[in-house]
Amino acid sequence: FSSVRLSRVKGSRPSEQSLRVQDSNRMSLMYTTPQSKQPSFGKLNIPKPQSGTSERRTSFFGPRTSGVGMPRNSTMSGFGGTEKIKDARPLHDKSYVQQCIRQLHEFLTEQGYPGTLSSKTLQSPSTKEFVKMFEFIYCQLDPTFEMPNSKVEEEVPALFKTLGYPFVLSKCSMYSVGAPHTWPQALGALMWLIDNVKVRNDIKSSMDWTLDRYRLKQSSHLFLDYTAETYSKFMQGDDTFEEEDEAFLVKLKKLYNVDEALLATMEEKHRILTDEVEKLEKESQTDRLMTKRMEKMKLQADLKKLQSYRASLDSFKDNLEKKDSELNAELETSVSHLETLKHERNELQHLLQNQKFTPADVERINREKRELQQTISSLTKSLENAEQHKWNEEIALAKVKEKAELKLAEYHKLARKLKLIPISAENACGHDFEIRPFECVAGSMVQCKTQIQMQLRKLVGDVEEENSRLTNMKLSLEESCEQVNSIITDKTNDLKQLREQIRKLDERLEGEKQELAREEQEWAAEMESVENHRKLLEKKVNYGYDESVQQLKAAQQQYHLVLQETNEERRTVANNLASVFTTAANHLSITEKCLEDLHSRVQRICSKAVEEDEAAIHKLQETLKDFMSKAKNV
Repeated sequence: FSSVRLSRVKGSRPSEQSLRVQDSNRMSLMYTTPQSKQPSFGKLNIPKPQSGTSERRTSFFGPRTSGVGMPRNSTMSGFGGTEKIKDARPLHDKSYVQQCIRQLHEFLTEQGYPGTLSSKTLQSPSTKEFVKMFEFIYCQLDPTFEMPNSKVEEEVPALFKTLGYPFVLSKCSMYSVGAPHTWPQALGALMWLIDNVKVRNDIKSSMDWTLDRYRLKQSSHLFLDYTAETYSKFMQGDDTFEEEDEAFLVKLKKLYNVDEALLATMEEKHRILTDEVEKLEKESQTDRLMTKRMEKMKLQADLKKLQSYRASLDSFKDNLEKKDSELNAELETSVSHLETLKHERNELQHLLQNQKFTPADVERINREKRELQQTISSLTKSLENAEQHKWNEEIALAKVKEKAELKLAEYHKLARKLKLIPISAENACGHDFEIRPFECVAGSMVQCKTQIQMQLRKLVGDVEEENSRLTNMKLSLEESCEQVNSIITDKTNDLKQLREQIRKLDERLEGEKQELAREEQEWAAEMESVENHRKLLEKKVNYGYDESVQQLKAAQQQYHLVLQETNEERRTVANNLASVFTTAANHLSITEKCLEDLHSRVQRICSKAVEEDEAAIHKLQETLKDFMSKAKNV
């Protein structure tokens, strides 16, 4: 349709009135979604002329512009002025609306809509559900689209206008989408968007088919070049063609845009998924429910153990810190003692080298040496044990510190949720509720904890005070409500008194009616006398009546003349409308015939191209077979 529209813009137009009618009829056929009935030319709706200008829809994704780049206004000399496009779809027809709902449900189900769908929901959806459906359908056109969280009622009409939706979708209708007077217009907009998605998918499939044909031709050419190169080298005496094979594979990968890294990752994912499938198949052979129940019981037992372990963790942490300090002190003393022993050993060796000893001295020294060696070995073992104990204590301390950091992260998360962190938060009131455990010593940590607890208690007290104030306000409102009820009771009593007064007035009115009846009888007698007087006056008026009859006949003759002129003008207008409808119908038939001819020619060209490709492939296969047979014979 875009080619027909462009040719109509560039060509000459003999009649602007016929063009406007054709364009209006064509647009009404395009926007009828779905086409439940055939278009009836006898009921063509020609909109009334409107003052001002209005943008007209020409494409699915933007407003149409004329050859000079300015918006074109459709004018009509026969009816005068510009016009706004009216929606020709029967959106207020219940059967049409139900058909649109069915098609919407089918489309969302086929495309894998993540939300819950039901016919009752689609009869009157909420604004949130409508926005979810719109976002899902829009993502079919733009997968990167994300719906903003604020001002959704303004964003949805703006997006429809950006896409080129030809009809007005007001912002107010977005606040109550499921209402009976707004849901048909919103449903029509969704069906128009679904048509855009279908057209885009058709265009994409046709482009994929063209790309596949192009790749098939290119691969045929590459294979032919590869065969020619390998055959020429084969005739020269070569038996291996590793370079040609590698070059051919590189060209094929470049032609089909093969990503080797992606292939490797996909193979790894396939292997992982295969292992998971095998594991699930093995699990499916056993009773999965019993295994899950056993796992649940084990997890519950572990949870209880963890809770008990968590309860004793704080006290155990203090004990570990004390033990760590004691072990550090013991380790320092052991190291200092070891250093003194080494120093004594060096002194003794020095003395042994510089002095002469008797056998008794040598025996005594050897005995002391053995005792010292035993002492050194025992101290070394104790030192190793102390270092191992220190390592174990450090590991336990690291675990305790990690768990403390997790608890601290939970505390900070809860504080941010309650708007207590940072200092500028809403409920912080200028206080710092953040705990920094590794920036201070243990004493200041306890002081910080005490300060935060005091501030939290103060905050809780403020909340309770506000709660009590609201409770008092509620009590005062209840008292005022009771006062209003008492006032209503008083007014009810006053109403009863007024009703009693009305009853008395009704009785009085009945008596007055009886008196009026008697007066009417008297008036009837007077009317008889007046009637006689009227008859006398009627005789005198007959003379003026004859003159009035003659004037009436003259007015009737003038009326018939005016009526005849009006009928002639009406026939002229009817003939003009009939010519307009005939021109529109002829234009539509000619357009449909042109499109059918174009479609048949495209099909013939496509079939001819496919036959030529098949013949070329068959010829290449025969050539390859000849080459293979000649290679085997050689």
